[in-house]
Amino acid sequence: MDFQTIVDGICKAACVISVEKAENDGYVKICVVTGNRAYIDTIEKPVGMEMMTNKFIPDREYTNYVPKDLNFEEACYEAAVKKKCVNSYARPARYDVWFNMSFIPLSQDKGNICYCLYIVEVNLKPDAKRMSTVSADIASYVLETCIKLQNPDDFQEAMKEVCADVRDLCDSEHCCILLMDTEKRKCSVLCEAFSKDTDLLPMDKYVDDAFYDIAYSWLDTIGGSNCLIVKNEHDMDLIKERNPIWHNSITSAGGKTIVLFPLTFKDELLGFMWAINFSDDKALMIKETLELTSFILASELYSYKMIEHLKYMSYTDALTKLPNRFASSDYVADLIKRNEKFTVVSIDLNNFKSVNDTLGFKAGNKALQCINELRDMGVKLAIDDFGTGYSSLSYLNKIPANLLKIDKSFIDKINANESSKQYVAAIISMGHIMGLDVISEGVEEEEQLEALRSIGCDYVQGYIWGRPMMPDAAEELVMNIVKL
Repeated sequence: MDFQTIVDGICKAACVISVEKAENDGYVKICVVTGNRAYIDTIEKPVGMEMMTNKFIPDREYTNYVPKDLNFEEACYEAAVKKKCVNSYARPARYDVWFNMSFIPLSQDKGNICYCLYIVEVNLKPDAKRMSTVSADIASYVLETCIKLQNPDDFQEAMKEVCADVRDLCDSEHCCILLMDTEKRKCSVLCEAFSKDTDLLPMDKYVDDAFYDIAYSWLDTIGGSNCLIVKNEHDMDLIKERNPIWHNSITSAGGKTIVLFPLTFKDELLGFMWAINFSDDKALMIKETLELTSFILASELYSYKMIEHLKYMSYTDALTKLPNRFASSDYVADLIKRNEKFTVVSIDLNNFKSVNDTLGFKAGNKALQCINELRDMGVKLAIDDFGTGYSSLSYLNKIPANLLKIDKSFIDKINANESSKQYVAAIISMGHIMGLDVISEGVEEEEQLEALRSIGCDYVQGYIWGRPMMPDAAEELVMNIVKL
């Protein structure tokens, strides 16, 4: 059959591809036999992309025009050798265009040379209708993913569930979603899922400050395609050639096959998603499903990142860069909502008194009502700096507190004379009478500790337990405590 006649009868860009089979059911090389005028123009007069050469020569290997692409090769092999029709709609990272591709098997095989027809339509913008033209199974999977991502309560938990679904889809040992912060040059594990019988270690064992550069190098390894699918030793050899460090990391960890998708949105790299040791007989279905799924995930991650940035701006003091009162209030509300335990909340009675003075008793009563609601939720309240300012006996009876903190100024003088000691003892006794535990703050000396112990103080805080440390020393202290 005249291949030129076939392609000339097609109005879209089309060419005939030859695949030379290898003895082990793989392939040796893939060539472009011939093409119609529209296809040749994509090489000689490209729009929105750059070719390795702008001269078309029949029967040349496809890598004469574009870089080696395992996804393209797999599609050609499936169509030419296995005689399956393959369709794909993707945007390779190396081009700023979308490709609507069809691979159709041809029956004119000659010995170990098999053929398929390749038809491609180039879109400058993504075609939503074409992206949604998928099988019922793929559409159902992607729709389910979209629904799960609408979890309003916990985005990370929703992503964790999606990650587990991807692992199930790929029937892989491990699936992971890694976040990339290109501004700070840092990366972090968002979520991961393991099979029950895996010996693979969590990614936290590998991710450190140096791992960002390793992860970023995956873009070069993907080679400008939209993903990387390694399903056999032949494919793994390409990884070894392009990225020997990563190849060694994969194989030494027990990886034999891997599917890797960069998560990008609006040309911004947000992270990567991958599955290790997947079922290679599902490679084509996995690629078609995850091409659309990764597009949805990248969009969600972009929105999540933007919201987190806006939240940081809203919750951070511009001068000190510390969390402001909005952050504190929302944090406490979130802890209460999730029914989690947390540390003591301090009440600033000076500010409470100023509410009464400036806004009136109605506002003060409303503040007291909020405090009572917190108490009813199980939040423990402490009255700080008792004995100074407005932290007096009149307010002690109004605030539904659990803890009473004695101001440091009294502790400093506790051993100056007996009256000072008895004054602190009276505060402790009064606190106990009202059902409060008492904490003395600012304890620095053994003599102060002994005096407080003798008069029945419940807790103490201060330098007596330790002074501020440098980060390294603090970390060492914590690690030693954990070992105990």
